[in-house]
Formats: sequence, structure tokens, C-alpha cells
Amino acid sequence: MPTARDLFDQLSTGITDGRFADLARLYSEDTIVEHPTAVPRPGRLEGRAAVHDRFVSGLGQTLRLKRHDVTIHDTADPEVIVAEYQYTAESLKTGRTTETANIQVLRARDGLLTHTRDYHDYLRLASIQNATAGLDRGIRPSARLRTTPHRSAPG
Repeated sequence: MPTARDLFDQLSTGITDGRFADLARLYSEDTIVEHPTAVPRPGRLEGRAAVHDRFVSGLGQTLRLKRHDVTIHDTADPEVIVAEYQYTAESLKTGRTTETANIQVLRARDGLLTHTRDYHDYLRLASIQNATAGLDRGIRPSARLRTTPHRSAPG
């Protein structure tokens, strides 16, 4: 059965290879994917269908991403890893490129990703797409970051 480490490798290889339509199969039906540092405000996807839509009609239509310099950290919880890595990102709209630092916290259970918390340099990614206009208006001072703590294994 795939571990969190295996699933991260399949996920990031699939992104690098541009196989966005295949990636949702790595996630559980009731998965949670959080983007606490997304701009203009944090984001949260609930369920495999939402993840599929994000990959196919969002990410897959806007960026080409090549993963490199990966470091995986195991945690005290065998279901959870922390992945640090770099992307060479290219905007499909502008052709501009940049390097970005990324961190993901991934939980796998029963061979599927059940919860991820993804920290990417969203402002830098928006910048290469000429998509930063109005971001300051989208940030609400009273907006609260809502995250879900990783849950321990039952039992």
C-alpha cells in the first residue's frame, strides 16, 4: 500500500509530467487540501472531485511546474510527512519563469492522501502570470485562517 512518501512522489512526478487528469486518484474521496498562504486569501478544497477540478481546469491550464531539490522529513506520526522542494515554474500565458520554494504536509491513510496542507509562493506564481492586479483589495484584515489539525490514526 502506498505511503505518504510514495504518494508525494507520484503526485509531484505527475505534476512535473503534466498528467493533471490522473492526479485526483491519489486522494481519498473525502480528502481535505488546504492552501493557508494562497493569495488573495487562504483556500480549502474538500473532496476528490474538487481536487480533480483544481488540477484539470486550474493548475493544468496555467502553469508548467518542474520539481527539484526535494527533501522529505518523516514525523512522529507514520501517516504524515513534510516535503520541502523547489519548482521551476513557467506561466503558460506569458512564458515567464521563476523558481519557487514549497512545503507540503501530507497525510496518507489506506494508500490515499486524506489531508494535505500546501504552502507555495502564490504571489510569485501570480506575478509570472501578470495576475497580481487587485490582490491588495482581496485581502481582508478580518479574514481568519481556518485550518484543520491533522488527526491521529484511530485506535
